[in-house]
Amino acid sequence: MAHINLRRPQNTDGDFYVDTTCIDCDTCRWMTPEVFNRTGEQSIVFHQPTNETERLKALQALLACPTSSIGTVEKPKDIKSAQESFPILVAENVYHCGYHAENSYGAASYLIVRPEGNVLVDSPRFTPPLVKRIEEMGGIRYIYLTHRDDVADHQKYHDRFGCDRVIHTDEISSSTRNVEIKIAGTEPDRLAPDLLVIPVPGHTKGHTVLLYKDTFLFTGDHIAWDDDDQILAGFPGVCWYSWSELIKSTYRLLDYSFEWVLPGHGRRYHADAATMRHKVKEGIEWMEQQ
Repeated sequence: MAHINLRRPQNTDGDFYVDTTCIDCDTCRWMTPEVFNRTGEQSIVFHQPTNETERLKALQALLACPTSSIGTVEKPKDIKSAQESFPILVAENVYHCGYHAENSYGAASYLIVRPEGNVLVDSPRFTPPLVKRIEEMGGIRYIYLTHRDDVADHQKYHDRFGCDRVIHTDEISSSTRNVEIKIAGTEPDRLAPDLLVIPVPGHTKGHTVLLYKDTFLFTGDHIAWDDDDQILAGFPGVCWYSWSELIKSTYRLLDYSFEWVLPGHGRRYHADAATMRHKVKEGIEWMEQQ
């Protein structure tokens, strides 16, 4: 829990605050930009919620914060409604799970609800309110893990739902050595007619992305929208395997059509397929100059 005695002095006076344990993961700022902003490499409350919608979104950010760095002066009586709001609908049958995990450095996780079985994309924290809601929404058939960094509580979800986990062999570590489905090589692998796993080495050697229904691309830490540079690209400062391979991998994405980029870190991006293709090309040009 956040501690009032660690409250950052840059916070606007009022009920909500961010304390000094913030790890600058950006979760609260992209979830609730009406309330949270960045000062001195950490988040702050720059605007206190003034209506029910803003308050709900601020509570959602509080629950999603991986380090519990967001707090309220008064105990929130409406916290249950915020808990029950997860997973949050993104579009169609794709949901943001919230409850980001600290050991994934605050990476986002998503739930795809499908008649053939739901897919959990990367792992959120294993927390009772979220687990209950996922059960009500049909459970989990697959846990798809983009790469080794964002696996979080995958074992607990596997144990609870009996689901198959999917990860590339080059991303297997001691915590994932028992996963059920191991992707190998550099060729795309079709998990189901509507689910295509695409290897994209770069951020890590065995990083993959998931294309769902030629519409939603779950990109992990491969590419994301950067609000500062207004570009759809990778992160040169946190590329652990090969920047040149990351660029080559992004070129391969031009072979596919999609309208959403849903990353683990960074901001989402949504556009028609033609605009998305143009933005991917712009991002490649930017990356080649880095």
